[in-house]
Amino acid sequence: MVRYRFGRKPVLILKGGDDMGKWNLKLLLLTFCLLSFVLSGCGYHATKKEIANVERMVSELKASEGDKLVPYEYCSAESFLQVSKYRFAENNFKQARIFLGRAKSAAETGLKKVKGK
Repeated sequence: MVRYRFGRKPVLILKGGDDMGKWNLKLLLLTFCLLSFVLSGCGYHATKKEIANVERMVSELKASEGDKLVPYEYCSAESFLQVSKYRFAENNFKQARIFLGRAKSAAETGLKKVKGK
């Protein structure tokens, strides 16, 4: 179908041309929602997995008498892990991962000192 627009050149408009813009907008919105949903889930699962890993390290440190041999590292690891769990419960995954890094570092240091003694 050919349309004339206020004295300009004729423009070829395909059937359903007005709906094509709405279709593209819906597709773009759906893609954005799907992408944001997928990316937001990644922080949750990665942090939860890391919490389990650090909990295992802290319990290993406690089992090897780390609370008596290296009390500073043990208390630091346990405290940072608790703060990380609190931040995770508040859905603040970035802060939770920061405190997890500190807890992991303290637990690793404590395990190295215990194994070395």
